Formats: sequence, structure tokens, C-alpha cells
Amino acid sequence: MTTSTPTPAETTATAATTATPTPAETPNTPNTPTTPDYRLLLTATAVSRTGTAVGSLALPLAAVLALHSPAWQIGLLAALSTAAFLLLGLPAGAWVDRLPKRPVMITADLTRAALLATVPAAWALGHLTFPHLCAVALLTGTATVFSDIAAQSHLPALVGRDRLTRANAHLVTVDALAQTAGRSAAGFLVSLLTAPIAVLVDATSYLASACLLRRIHRPEPAPAAPPREDGHRDGHRNSHRLASEVREGLRFVLGHPLLRPIALAGALTNLSVQICQTLLPLLFVRTLHLPDAVTGLFFAAGGAGVFLGSLLARPLARRVGAGRVLWLVGLGIAPLGVLIALVDRGPALWCAAGAWLLTTVKIGIDNVIKVSFRQHATPDHLLGRMNATMRVLLTGALTLGAALAGILASLTSVRTALWVGAAGLTLVWVPVFRSPLRSARHLPGI
Repeated sequence: MTTSTPTPAETTATAATTATPTPAETPNTPNTPTTPDYRLLLTATAVSRTGTAVGSLALPLAAVLALHSPAWQIGLLAALSTAAFLLLGLPAGAWVDRLPKRPVMITADLTRAALLATVPAAWALGHLTFPHLCAVALLTGTATVFSDIAAQSHLPALVGRDRLTRANAHLVTVDALAQTAGRSAAGFLVSLLTAPIAVLVDATSYLASACLLRRIHRPEPAPAAPPREDGHRDGHRNSHRLASEVREGLRFVLGHPLLRPIALAGALTNLSVQICQTLLPLLFVRTLHLPDAVTGLFFAAGGAGVFLGSLLARPLARRVGAGRVLWLVGLGIAPLGVLIALVDRGPALWCAAGAWLLTTVKIGIDNVIKVSFRQHATPDHLLGRMNATMRVLLTGALTLGAALAGILASLTSVRTALWVGAAGLTLVWVPVFRSPLRSARHLPGI
């Protein structure tokens, strides 16, 4: 692949990733994507993500169908599921940097399994309430904060930085297939078992994921101490104040000429998509009176789109350029939000499903290219804080999108709120286009 002359921003990124190799970068240390430990990680991801896909539809449908919740409550429930990233995301990154990653992931899985199991139990006893669903959404979201940050910080040590793009592509593909299968099954499970009982599938998936992660045998490297100002490493992590570590992570991401536009573009994408996916189930059930199975199949198209995007990411990056493809695909999907906002019975439903699929193709491409680059561009001792900062920005946009969806739908209408989401989708390419990524053909790690 030909490469353009590096801009100053590209040079900065390269310098961050071509310094003295860490042990994870040596040829004999990391696992390849074909080793048993990596296969266990992939399997655990597939199982938990499938359950999560079922739960992401079953939990709001439990509020809609079992509790007859209004639009503002559906928005609140979706917002609470990601609110923990805003409340705890930044300090969680500093905490995760101090801890072995795999035990954090296992503990988070077991916590989520126990919390979600209370939903079908309360429903069976006749005591399921909306505050109960809110508490489950908030607490499971809190566990997800630690799980997601630990998982992304653990991957470079497990597979090696030189294999991150391939490993991330596999994980995104597995995630997409799990979403497709899970959301397809969710509609049928809700119809067959009721929404609260379908949540039990999500709980079981986390329990299975924890068991699989416990079987990974590869020892984790000790948490890396950050470099001191004199260039040496200080093993006494307790001497570093939490607040200063959080600020260091923020400065690294927001001051990086390539990570900053990546974060802004991702946040705008998440905000717009979340507005749509929060309100579409409500529109399908109460306005269009579509069967639950159709709702599940519609969102399964999104999983298929992420899957296609994960397959296309590396070929497109090689042919078009890793930086260029990020904004070109965003520009390509800009008009599609209109079809989502116009969703109705008949042909309009098929058009909206196609638009949703193509929109999520972009998400699949982004997940492979952006995640691989930011892991590769970040020093080991900052991985947790970088991932936490990114998660706060990206998942914070989900929280804001869900809350905005509920407020707009209550004050105006569901259709009006969908048009706001569609308007956001027309702008997702702008932050990358206005950055050095616009003409970059090569990004380190891609």
C-alpha cells in the first residue's frame, strides 16, 4: 500500500507507537488469534454479546409491554443504562490501570448476571416496577464501565500490538454476528416467553462468559507504572493521585491531533443513532402496531450492517486510505437518516431497514479502524485512562441521546425526535473531514 508523506499529526501518532517495544510487542509473547486463550476470549465475547443483544431489546419492551411506560420513561431507562460512564468512566480508567484486567472482567460479568436475574424473578412474583428496571439498568451499566475498559486495555497484552487490527476485526465480527442473532431471537423470545423472562437470557450469557474467561491461562503482565518525570518508572502506584491520573488521560486524548476528531465523530454518531434506536421500538409497538418479531428483525439488520462493516474495514483502508474511509463512509450515509425518520408500514419499512443496515456498516468500519489505531497509539500505562476517556465521550453521547429522545418525544412527538436523530447523522463525517485524517492513507496499527 502506498503511503502519503506524514503530516505532523501522523508523525506524532507514529512516534507514540514506534518507541522501545514493550514485552507485549515481542514476537514470542503475544497470543495469535488462533490460540486457545484468544478463542476463549472470542467465545466469551460472542456469548455475552448475544445475551446483551437480547436484553437491549427485552428490557425496554418489558417497560413498554409489562409496565405500559410512557416515552419519557423509555428514554430515562436507556439513559440510565449508560449514565455510569459519565459518572464513573474517568476514575474507572485510572483504577483499571492499577489492577489485573481479567479479574475485573469476570467480576463485572457475575455482577451483571445477578442483577439481570432479578427482573424475571420480580415479574414472576408480581413485584416488577419501573424503579426496579431503572436500578438494574444503572447498576449493570456500572459493571459494564469496568468490563469494557478492562477488556480493551487487556487485548494488547493478550495478542500483541502488531496483531491488534486483526484481533479487533475478529471481535467486531463476532459482536456483529451476536447482535444479529440476538436481536433476531429477541423478538421471538419476547413473543414466546414475555419480555421480562427474555431478560433471563442476558443474565445467563454473562454467567457463561465469566466461566469462559476464568479458563484463560495466559498470565497477565503486572500493571505498568507510569513514567516518572526523570524517565524512570515508579512502582509505587499509590503515590500518584487519582485526579492527576484522570487529567493525564484527558490531556492525552483531547490533545492528540488524531484521537480528538475520532472521539468527536464517534460521539456525534452515537448521539444520533441512540435517539433513533431508543424511540423506534416505541414507534413500532404503539404507532405502527408491528409484531415483536418484526421489531427484532429490524434491529438484527443493524447487526448485519456492523458485520459487513467489520469485513470491509481493512480492504477499504488499504484501497482508499484509513483516514479517508472514515469520512467518506460518513458522508455516504448522511442522507439515510431521512428514510429512518419516515419509517412506516409497507415499502417504507423496508427502506428504513436498508438505511439502518447501511448506517451500521459505518459503525462496523469505525469499530475496527478507530479502536485498533487508538490502542496502538497509546502507551501501556495510559491504556485504561485513554479507553475510559473515550468511553466517557462515546457512551456519554449515548446517555445524552437517550435522554434527549425521551424529552423530545414527550414534548413534541416520536416522529419529530426521529428527525433530530436523522439530522445528526448528516453531520457525522465533519469532525474527521476537518482534521489531518482527511487525507491520511496510513494510520499506525491499521
